Amino acid sequence: MSVYKIFESQKSFDEAVTALEQAVVDNGFSVLHVHNLTEKLNSKGLDFSPQVRVFEVCNPAQAYKVLSTDIKVNMALPCRISVWEENGAVKIGYVRPEPTLHMISEETSLVPVAQEVESVLDKIVEAAR
Repeated sequence: MSVYKIFESQKSFDEAVTALEQAVVDNGFSVLHVHNLTEKLNSKGLDFSPQVRVFEVCNPAQAYKVLSTDIKVNMALPCRISVWEENGAVKIGYVRPEPTLHMISEETSLVPVAQEVESVLDKIVEAAR
């Protein structure tokens, strides 16, 4: 299975962004920051037209469990969920926590946490799409 989980949305880009913001909160996570990559690239003189937003999201209780067990995992936090335009479609996706964890930590006790986080990320994306 891929390290990426990507879903196609039937909503417009702006509708998907708004729905994602709400779904994050509704599922016990917080939006820490939203990166507007299109705006940032264009502000640097690069002609980039697809819309791309990257949401940094966090569930403090889950982050606490992970960081208390393996502080090095901080380099992979917070979780990110992206909304972007590709070939006329709106996509929502994220990098899966469990395979990422296997790449960066030997702490097998964190696998259930990664699985739980991925389950919630699926609910968030499903609600947003």
